[in-house]
Amino acid sequence: MLNIQNLNKQYPNGTKALQDVNLTLDKGMFGLLGPNGAGKSSLMRTIATLQQADSGSIVFNDVDVFEQPDEIRKILGYLPQDFGVYPKISAEAMLQHIAKVKGITNATERKNYVLDLLQKVNLYKFRKRNLGDFSGGMRQRFGIAQALIGNPQLIIVDEPTAGLDPLERNRFHNLLSELGEEAVVILSTHIVDDVSNLCENMAVFYEGRILVQGQPQELSSSLDGKVFTRSIAKDELESYQEKYVVLSNYLKAGKLHINVFSELPPGEGFQTVTNNLEDFYFYTIYKDTKPVAEQVPDSLA
Repeated sequence: MLNIQNLNKQYPNGTKALQDVNLTLDKGMFGLLGPNGAGKSSLMRTIATLQQADSGSIVFNDVDVFEQPDEIRKILGYLPQDFGVYPKISAEAMLQHIAKVKGITNATERKNYVLDLLQKVNLYKFRKRNLGDFSGGMRQRFGIAQALIGNPQLIIVDEPTAGLDPLERNRFHNLLSELGEEAVVILSTHIVDDVSNLCENMAVFYEGRILVQGQPQELSSSLDGKVFTRSIAKDELESYQEKYVVLSNYLKAGKLHINVFSELPPGEGFQTVTNNLEDFYFYTIYKDTKPVAEQVPDSLA
């Protein structure tokens, strides 16, 4: 179990990266969903012992992360959002080295273990290629592989599907789902579908704070019957944003569509839409960014 209590972190430039963060996580997939710059990576780095918090505590299975960082590192798998590689060494050789550092000392066992990992992340046929020659997606898959070495009990993956094509994303989703059966896995992302497809529990994270926490399906169902959609002309978007709570706008078959939140049917050609986690996510951010007096436009009051 991972227990985070009253975690705070402010950088020298005054940015409050973490503000009174509280989380308790059991085995399974947990999604931390928020936009870029929300502070997700700051939280991941803090859990991974790469930076200290100003106040608060993090305990994993009775091990204090701040007081016993070396003990946490032994059981941690971490894929940061940005990571460097040694360009002149092959993927297989690098993973062999990491596996040896992680305590897999038997050469035959280590070789078989690394080759199996390379198969899982679809890099086996590139195992002899130098990391400096990898594409962005291949480098991301290598990062996933190194995070899994040693069968970690706590796995942190920060924006793991960035740069992966749809087939690779599906492969990685299946791999993460398996890992969540035996470990605490934290998936930090701004991609709603990753959380919706993978996670049993989640939190919306914004400006260093947890805005809401729960099961994805239960959270999204809280907006049932309150999300409506219609197509509009592109030059009408601003006027609709002034009149309605516009959650999102998107192109469909070449036409601009908007999704709006409303307690009552708004008329004007709007139709009820089956809301999803994305609608709930946008609505949660909207409520937090708008002053109370602006949260419900006059036309909806």
